Amino acid sequence: MTEARDFWSRRKAAVLAEADEEREAIEAKAVADQQTELEAKPDHEILAEFNLPDPDQLKPGEDVSGFMKKAIPDRLRRRALRRLWRLNPVLANVDGLVDYGEDYTDAACVIENIQTAYQVGKGMLAHIEALAADETEDEALPAEDLEEAPEALDDEIEDVAEVVALAPETEEPEEMEMPPAPRRMKFEFEG
Repeated sequence: MTEARDFWSRRKAAVLAEADEEREAIEAKAVADQQTELEAKPDHEILAEFNLPDPDQLKPGEDVSGFMKKAIPDRLRRRALRRLWRLNPVLANVDGLVDYGEDYTDAACVIENIQTAYQVGKGMLAHIEALAADETEDEALPAEDLEEAPEALDDEIEDVAEVVALAPETEEPEEMEMPPAPRRMKFEFEG
C-alpha cells in the first residue's frame, strides 16, 4: 500500500515540477521579448513608459527599486546604481579597512625583471634547501683539519671556562607567594 502512495506522490510532484518549468520558460521568454523591444527604444522613452526619473539626476534618498525590475534594461539599471553609489556616503567612501581595497595591479609599483626565489607550487623550498646545504658544508671539516680539531676545541672550552669564572654570581630568584586562585561559584537555577 505504501508503494502505491510513493508512486503517486512522486508522480504528482513530477507533474507540478513540469508545470513550474513551463511557467518559468514562458515568463523568461516574455522578459526576453520585452528586453529586445526595449533595447531598440531610447532611454527617455523607456523611462517615460515605466514612470522612472532620469538615473543621472537622482537625488539622495530617492528610491531606485523601480530600476531593479526585470523589464528594465541593464544599461539603465547600471546607471541608477552608479548614481546611488556616488550619492550614498556609506557606499562611496571606502574606510580603508577592507582587505581587498588595495590596487595590486598598479604598474608603477612593479619592478622590471624582478628576481625571486619563490616558485609556484614549491614556494621558497629550493632557496631553503640551498641554504641548508651551505650550512652543512660549513659545518663539515676537511680531512686535514681533523687533526687540529681537538686542540681548537680545547682552546674554546678554556675560553668559555674563563668567561664563566669572571661572571658575577647571581642568586636564584625567591619563590613568590601567590594568592590562591578564586573558586568558581556554582549557581543552581530552579526551573
